[in-house]
Amino acid sequence: MSSPIRQRHSPIFRSRSYNAFAITPQPPIMDWLASLDTSLQHSERYFAGQPVALDLSAVNLSPNAIGQLVTNLEERNIRILGIEGVDPAKWQAGLPFVLHSGRGLRQSEPPGPVAPAASTPATALAPQKRVPASLMVEDPVRSGQSVVFLEGDVTVLGSVGSGAEIVAGGSIHVYGALRGRARAGATGHTRARIFCHRAEAELLAIASNYLTADEIEESLRQQPAQAWLDGDTLKITTMN
Repeated sequence: MSSPIRQRHSPIFRSRSYNAFAITPQPPIMDWLASLDTSLQHSERYFAGQPVALDLSAVNLSPNAIGQLVTNLEERNIRILGIEGVDPAKWQAGLPFVLHSGRGLRQSEPPGPVAPAASTPATALAPQKRVPASLMVEDPVRSGQSVVFLEGDVTVLGSVGSGAEIVAGGSIHVYGALRGRARAGATGHTRARIFCHRAEAELLAIASNYLTADEIEESLRQQPAQAWLDGDTLKITTMN
């Protein structure tokens, strides 16, 4: 009598990319931590629930010092997903894993067509396919959902719920209520703006500058509004 054949399933491994903040400590570390504490006093929820990459390219720390810095950040409720900008030889057990972000490969704006060399007739080149510069979201973005589009602008035809997040390399346009988080210019595009039909945001950010709900004037809430950068200051005003 033959025995039944047991089917075996091989494990499936998939490569995925995730969006995370990156913070870059500056020497001396204690002064940098003090500056971080000052910022967190104004917005202690900024990093709440967000994965963070620790970029150590500006400092030269021993493995023990890296471990102490990670502990200092965790005491401030900043979760470190991994470290980058460090010699992998310095990694030791107990430290976050070394990340390879591929910085410098992503451009803030889609590249244009490549110009032909002088010796090559233009008619011999195939037309370049451009990356879409905008993303349109037709459905409401509900609590817990995240929309990330670093190649350009994001337009939401509905509302963005509390606890939801929109991250764009360019500007953000919300044709309903903006109750969650909006991060425009996420790749460093300082001329990006945020527009919404009704401002009720938990957080507004452009490039590395941000405002939390507590910092937005009450007279601006529930009004059509836009936010933009004036130098290093994030400003918000109503739209008539």
